[in-house]
Amino acid sequence: MTVQITARQFHEADGVEDWRALYHLVSAHFRTGSLAEGIALVDEIGQLAGESEQHHLNIDLRHAGVTVSLSRRDIGLARQISAAARALRIPADPTAVQHINVTLDVLVGANVLPFWRALLGYREIGDDYLADPARRGPGFGLQQMGAARPHGNRMHLDIAVPHDQAEARVAAALAAGGHLVSATHAPMWWVLADAEGNEACVATWVGRE
Repeated sequence: MTVQITARQFHEADGVEDWRALYHLVSAHFRTGSLAEGIALVDEIGQLAGESEQHHLNIDLRHAGVTVSLSRRDIGLARQISAAARALRIPADPTAVQHINVTLDVLVGANVLPFWRALLGYREIGDDYLADPARRGPGFGLQQMGAARPHGNRMHLDIAVPHDQAEARVAAALAAGGHLVSATHAPMWWVLADAEGNEACVATWVGRE
């Protein structure tokens, strides 16, 4: 039986200072000086993970860095990856991780989800969420409305950021011309809007457990 842990339990564990919980995953970003350094780190991660299927392991390799995502229960692997990066003298940058979802407000999700699944070529997870099978694009979720909103945007971005970066991200958005719509659920999420009223949410794991 797989043991699930909360985001708080993950962050309270030793040796995971490089990692941040973003929804159901934890992510770390390691800044590299070259593509060769990134490949070396990815090779180390591959050897650490082996062929075990218990890890929800996703690696994004770019010239400037490597971003790694795991399930929260893989604390041991997170520690090993951080140790491998330190051995290669590749620093971690927790401020560089985030996760973006596109969220659509709907009245009857079952009426619209098949359309978006076919249009995007995504796979369905539950009855209100679609995911890119190649893990390249953002997630696509549905949010239940109580009534139609003819005069407001019905599609918005949810930006999950590290819990210790959220207030700075909100402040930057406000300084860039946005305004605060609601902080009722902060620090779980803040609702912001641009100068024309188009909304977006900045979210963290805090309060979700």
